[in-house]
This record gives sequence, C-alpha cells and structure tokens, in this order.
Amino acid sequence: MDILLNYRPTDKQREFHESDCDEVLYGGAAGGGKSYAICWDALMRLLKYPGTHAYLFRRTYPELEMTLVKTMLTIVPKELGRYVAGTHELKLINGSVAHFCHLQNEGEGLLKYQGAEIHWLYFDELTHFTKAMYDYLRTRLRAEKRLGIVPCVRCASNPGGPGHAWVKARFVDATDGGRHVREIPVKSEVLGTVAVRRVQYIPALATDNPHITRDYVIELEQKPRALREALLEGKWDAFDGQAFPEFTDDPAHYEDGLYTHVIRPFEIPYHWPRYVSFDHGYTRPFSFGVWAVDEEGRVYRYKECYGCVPGEPNTGLMLPPGEIAQELAGLLESEFAEGIRPRGIADPAIWDRSRGMSVEEQIRSGFGGVVFQKGDNTRLPGKMQLHERLKFGEDGRPMLYVFETCRDFIRTIPALVYDKKKPEDIDTSGEDHIYDETRYFLMSRPIAPRAQAPRKKPGGFDPLGE
Repeated sequence: MDILLNYRPTDKQREFHESDCDEVLYGGAAGGGKSYAICWDALMRLLKYPGTHAYLFRRTYPELEMTLVKTMLTIVPKELGRYVAGTHELKLINGSVAHFCHLQNEGEGLLKYQGAEIHWLYFDELTHFTKAMYDYLRTRLRAEKRLGIVPCVRCASNPGGPGHAWVKARFVDATDGGRHVREIPVKSEVLGTVAVRRVQYIPALATDNPHITRDYVIELEQKPRALREALLEGKWDAFDGQAFPEFTDDPAHYEDGLYTHVIRPFEIPYHWPRYVSFDHGYTRPFSFGVWAVDEEGRVYRYKECYGCVPGEPNTGLMLPPGEIAQELAGLLESEFAEGIRPRGIADPAIWDRSRGMSVEEQIRSGFGGVVFQKGDNTRLPGKMQLHERLKFGEDGRPMLYVFETCRDFIRTIPALVYDKKKPEDIDTSGEDHIYDETRYFLMSRPIAPRAQAPRKKPGGFDPLGE
C-alpha cells in the first residue's frame, strides 16, 4: 500500500529534521512553523523505526489538544493509524505510538512518567516548563539495543514564560544564538568513559515560513515593542509578560552611565554605606548581593555571590548554612580588610526555628562578621521599589546601578515574568532569588515615586562627583 505524505519543509524545518544533535531547540519568532515541524518530525521517526514511542508534551491539556493533537490528526492519513482519545495516543500500523502528554506540576505530574521508556521526546513551548521537568523527563530517554536507535530531544518555543531564563541559557546563550553547536562532556564513573552531548539552537523567524501570509506579519508588526521583538524578530532579551522591561544593559554607556543600569566597575568610596542582602536556597540557588549607597541615595550593586551550579540555571549547590557562611566570608574579605562592616538584610524565613537551629543561627556561628536584620518581605511594595529605582531621571541616570561583573543579576532580572494567577506579582517558579534579596534591600531604604523623565542627552556620568 502506497501512501503519499504531502510535506515540504522550509529550510529551517529541514535543518531541524536533519540535525544529529542530542538536544535541539527550534525557537524564536512566531509563525516559523515550529509546532508543525515537531509533529512531522515525530511522525517521520515513528514511521521509520517501527515499535518506537514518541512523547509530545505541552504544559496543559487544553494547549495540547488545540496544537499538537489537532496538527497531528490533520497530517496523518487514516490508513496509517488511529487516535485513541481516552489515552491520548496515536497508534500507527507499524506498532509505533505517539503519546500526547501534559505536565502541570513537578510533583505527582512527573511521577506519572517514572516508568516510561521514551525514545523520542518533544516539548512544544519549552519555556512554559521548569528545568526540573525537562531534566527529569530526559532521564526517561532510553531504548533497547535491538531497536537500533539513538533517543533524542526535540523542542520548540517562543521567548517568554517562566522557563525563559534556563532555556535561553541552555540553548541560545550557550550556542551564541545558534552560531555553533554546544558540546557538553558527560563523564561516566561506572563505564569509565566520557560521552559528549551535543546541543543545538535553530533560530526561527516568521519570514522563514513561505506559507505565512503578509497579513500575519503585518499584524505582528503592530504589537507592543517587547511582544513585537519577541514574536516577529525572535529576540530573547525582550518578550511579552516581562516583569522588568525597563531594565537596560547598554555596553555603549557603561562608562558614562546614561540610560543604562549596567556600568563599568569603579572604586567605591570608603565612606559610602555598605549592605549585603541574602536569600537562602539549597536545591535552588542562594544569593548574596553587596551594595553601596552614594550621597544622593543611589544604590550600586558592586559584587555578588550566587550559589548556582555552573551552566545549570536555577539549580542550587545544596550547601549547608555553615558552608554558605564561608562563601559570605570570602565575598566580604576585602571589605573586612579595610575595616568596612556591611549591614545585613535577609529573608525573614531564615529565622525559622520550627525544625531546630535556624539558618540565621547556623550562618552566624560559621561567620559572625555580618549581623542580619529581617527584611521586609511584602511582595508588591518591594516590586514597586525596584520599578522606582530603575526609572531614569532627567539627567538620564537611574537610582540603581549594577556593575557589569554582577552577571547573574544581569541574567536573571530581565528574564522574570508575571504570574498568570497573580498578574501583579512575579512568577515564583522562575529564577527569582536575586530579585528577592534585592527586594529586601530596597525595602530597607524605600524611595518615593517619581516620574519617568523623557530621554535626552545630558552630560556624562561621574559617580564620585568629580
């Protein structure tokens, strides 16, 4: 029986299908044909390798039904298989199966797949998933030798969503925007070998898809700036739902400090008050931020210590409080050498003694150089303080600067998104630890609301007033 499958992939879709990398993200702008490519990729693998299983994920079932299920049913001829609605499975005549899955939480949701043997793993809108979800499902990626296949992960996504930061770090930043393939050495103690996992990012644009109408492109052009840049241009530094779109990192103005929040480091005057803010974490990162305050009340984040596994966003080092205390001692070594004693401000939760000695007590016993006070954890006022500090004044200067060396602040703050259930607040499933300790610090010295000044070109920036 001959069955004709009518599919003509675009150049980017063909690159997606032909990649031999272990993990591939086909992402960026809307209209690039990403979901369509996922369905065709899964179908072609299932047909080529009989008896194999593809798992296709969306975060919620309604999204799954409206996209992947609907698309797959339009491209698969009835002669090739049948869809079983009760189990959300497409069973092909060669014994292969496409499993349509949704995953709303990391707990019981993940346990459903504990015994799964996944051959082909697909995520549509990857930024809607947490890194923990992604990592766990990759552990289910395996196949018996008799099948003669190499299991792989294939993903698609637009910028934005609670997982934006880790997806951008793993696929976009690590591959220089798709300019090269990232190779990750993976050492096996059991086998005594080192394998290499290859990660690829394929940027998508609406204009890559010849099937998209001119009206669709024109419609995208009319969207607000952040949404337009994300959906039309595929930019990962601006996207809809971004909590702090005003945060500006402009290397051209690191020296003069005009209309940028990131600046070149300079020597902090001895008399400027110093502070250290702290958010505790174990499986998630802990964070220390060290701040200085000038005569005008402007704050400068000039160093930080972020307890995150290198290359693994939002993954904590799992250090006990005593070791975290030693990290703090090392961070403040130069201040103590000069006789400077920063004040500490921390999450009130570290004073909790319901399970024995509090985190605060354990840190204090390991390093007594900083006395922490309880920070104000009122969420919305803290968020508004950051907005107020980020506003540019008539002279083009904000009330908060960050040294360019504070890379984790610069990476995580722009990636924060709003909570869909609490639209005025931050989605706490994102990488919000630096944001939290920043809130505690800013709430310790709040400023009054001020108007956002129109942009102009004033004189240069001299933080020392010289």
